[in-house]
Amino acid sequence: MLWEVEISPVASEVNREAERVLAEARNLGTDSIKTVHATRSFLVEGPQDAMLLEQIAHNLLADTVVENFTVRQLPATENENDENNLLLNVLFKPGVTDNVAASTQKALASQGIDVTAVSTCRKYTFNNDAKQEDLGLVSKRVLANDAIEQIVQGPLQLNTIGLGSEYEFDLITVPIREMSDGDLEKLSKEGQLYLSLVEMQTIQKQFQELDRDPTDIELETIAQTWSEHCSHKTLAGRIHYVDDQRDLHFENMLKETIFAATMNIRKKLGEEDWCVSVFADNAGIVKFDEKQNVCIKVETHNHPSALEPYGGANTGLGGVIRDPLGTGLGAKPV
Repeated sequence: MLWEVEISPVASEVNREAERVLAEARNLGTDSIKTVHATRSFLVEGPQDAMLLEQIAHNLLADTVVENFTVRQLPATENENDENNLLLNVLFKPGVTDNVAASTQKALASQGIDVTAVSTCRKYTFNNDAKQEDLGLVSKRVLANDAIEQIVQGPLQLNTIGLGSEYEFDLITVPIREMSDGDLEKLSKEGQLYLSLVEMQTIQKQFQELDRDPTDIELETIAQTWSEHCSHKTLAGRIHYVDDQRDLHFENMLKETIFAATMNIRKKLGEEDWCVSVFADNAGIVKFDEKQNVCIKVETHNHPSALEPYGGANTGLGGVIRDPLGTGLGAKPV
């Protein structure tokens, strides 16, 4: 069975999320949107007993001091459709990690409650005479992130939130040893390895020497390690630069420019060198005073996917915090 536990603020509490959405809708000029009510819900699959869901909602999902909850079985029935309002549900797209749901399922398991799956949902109710074009604009700009979320209009008609059948391991071996150059380039592109022909030939030669073909995960591991994102191939690459005034050649541009200049400056400073650790750890460390050092990380790639900088793809803010935590014995983020 699939259940929905819908949670909303009690009447005496301000619905902050509804206020936010209405304010942003007005900023967008969507004048037909006059009222908004916002709630959140948990979709819980597995339990057969409605009373168990009531207990779960009361003890874990809702803060009953400031929130009310309603438990209903899905799919929704026709009499649950409110003709006076328009309902939009915001859910994660299939395959997107739902951290709140995962934590909820783990918490339930710790209490001895076994459920098949858990998912989260945000629900927004608008006045029923709101224009579809206004709802569409607000949905896209305010309610959901299209890269990772989907919007379902009306009461949920879901029967399950499970994703397909149970995973079965499938060992995939890629016959790279006998591939032509054209086949290697095709594999790099279609396999989303995005390596050059020379790099693919290097991998091919290695496995020819090993007298076996690689698995798909071996290829993906090599491609990830050799990616521009991880190994900075351009910055650390062999560069030959020519213009009207200069003819420069670098075997490793990073080491021969920024790194070399930094080391030279530190050497000249001697005892007055205020750098503690440079190019040696996950982040740089400089002196602040006689007792304190400051750990600094400037993240260079906020969203390598260019699709969703926070919901699964970002290293921007995450990297700025993560890397100092992994420097030395661990810095304390400020």
